[in-house]
Amino acid sequence: MTFWPAHVTEPRPYRQVKRGGSKLDRTLTEIQVSLPPKIGEQPYSASPKLVSALETAVADLREVDSGSAESLNTMASFLVRTESIASSKIESIEASTEDFARAIAGSKANQSATLMAAGAKAISNLIDEVGVAGSFNKVVILAAHGILLAEDEVESRFAGKFREVQNWIGGSNYSPHLADYIPPPPELVDEYMDDLIVFLNRDDIPVVAQAAIGHAQFESIHPFTDGNGRIGRAIINAVFRRRGVSRRVVTPVASALLANQAAYFKTLVDYRAGAIDGLILNLALAAQISGREALVSALNIETMPSAWVHMAKPRAGSAAERIINLLVMHPVLSAEQAEKLLGASPQSIYEAMDALERAGVVHELTNRQRNKVWGATAVLAELESLNLRIAQAVGRLSRSLG
Repeated sequence: MTFWPAHVTEPRPYRQVKRGGSKLDRTLTEIQVSLPPKIGEQPYSASPKLVSALETAVADLREVDSGSAESLNTMASFLVRTESIASSKIESIEASTEDFARAIAGSKANQSATLMAAGAKAISNLIDEVGVAGSFNKVVILAAHGILLAEDEVESRFAGKFREVQNWIGGSNYSPHLADYIPPPPELVDEYMDDLIVFLNRDDIPVVAQAAIGHAQFESIHPFTDGNGRIGRAIINAVFRRRGVSRRVVTPVASALLANQAAYFKTLVDYRAGAIDGLILNLALAAQISGREALVSALNIETMPSAWVHMAKPRAGSAAERIINLLVMHPVLSAEQAEKLLGASPQSIYEAMDALERAGVVHELTNRQRNKVWGATAVLAELESLNLRIAQAVGRLSRSLG
């Protein structure tokens, strides 16, 4: 078993901010906060039983990233949307694929779908910024959080800011009484994040282990009032990008974590006690499964344009044919977007989309006469299929491990 320092607890005075709850909530005056270890320079060496899993995970991640530029460009937006959906569902943010598609297109959608779409933007922003800079910093993490919560009806005023209040996980909504976990007090968040940045920018740790530990440490710090889980899981792929394991795509590891939430949450709890092997192994297996299933989706998506041509039989050079060439990169397409991308008139776009809808290539998502939005039926179905295949693979693995 790999040594890792455990969290310690420390008593701190407490005064209720949000009035209400039970008498115990209202009269609570002292809490036991958890203080994670500082890990910026903490030595790490993978235990022998983890080495093979870590190496296999890296090989699978590189394989997803090894396609042609065209296929990778196609997969990049698809996979980041898959990751956002799964990461949001872990936080009990639920929306249908079609609601999510409407939100991506900027069309009217429910709040959950809007948050999922914002999650996709936040994930992409964090990973791309870290990739370009070659390093993590607090500014890019705060910026991603700002994007994530910008349209949140409740939390938008806290977007892009580290918390200034004490938060907690579980228990009452009114106080940390009976909480499952109480993170460090707000005055320590900044220095803990500085230390985490040092750890995330190291190059002497196996990449998947670094991603797993960095994610768990972030969740222990819990630096935001909301959005900690979604930003924390985005850090995983940002580590992969910084270390050059995945240079252009996002592997949907959150889909695998979602498939066995109990095991995932247990590894985060165990991390606080200094047990990290399970945490690292869980992420390594999640990376293996999600990487392999992403490759299946890549192959499926590559065949779609020729299938669409066969289904719709568009005239050469027609708007319908040109739209087919757009659909893999833009599986959710509004009339306005299509007009701009093709330089075509509204009439020709609507006529082409009508023809493609009759052929079963696309279907309308908005059910209105103007400013319509369509989805590429096969691509949206593949989005759901990928999550299902990952869940099934995780289930098989869980059963085999007993």
